[in-house]
Amino acid sequence: MNDIAQLRKSYERAELDEAASNADPMQQFALWLQQALDGQLPEPNAMTLATVGADGRPSTRVVLIKGFDARGIVWFTNYLSRKGRELAGNGFAALQFHWVELERVVRIEGAVQKVADEESDAYFASRPLDSRIGAWASPQSEVISSRAVLVGNAARFAAQFMLQPPRPPHWGGYRLVPDTWEFWQGRKSRLHDR
Repeated sequence: MNDIAQLRKSYERAELDEAASNADPMQQFALWLQQALDGQLPEPNAMTLATVGADGRPSTRVVLIKGFDARGIVWFTNYLSRKGRELAGNGFAALQFHWVELERVVRIEGAVQKVADEESDAYFASRPLDSRIGAWASPQSEVISSRAVLVGNAARFAAQFMLQPPRPPHWGGYRLVPDTWEFWQGRKSRLHDR
């Protein structure tokens, strides 16, 4: 087994010069996200979402950004999931993008709100049929007895809705409204730029 304490990497790809960066953090984020997309990185849209439960314990999971604009960062999920329940109890969260190949991290914190039903409906309608059925079939964050439960739920909802499943009332979008941004660029000798 390798000794993980001895793993080292020297970050030398780029620098983050504050004077050369966009003064609007959303515009700087847009630039870095576009560079991750252009670089054809694996899952450039993946972000870690951190929430806090009523017991004060934090939890994280990876979700996918589905949009952003001056209002904030948007993703979609099951409102009854652990993250949905935690956001209902504490409307603040943190996001983190880690683009390993670019040696970059973006951290974003802020208040979270549900997006308008019309926005959730439009995104839901754009999803592949199997994903729309899956939103009905998966009791996200709940313990089930076996995978057969998911498969059976999917078959039942596919038969019920055929090719036109409506958006479930327990599924939709969230928008994090940023109030804190941190841009991190790895640099040589651990003298990183922030």
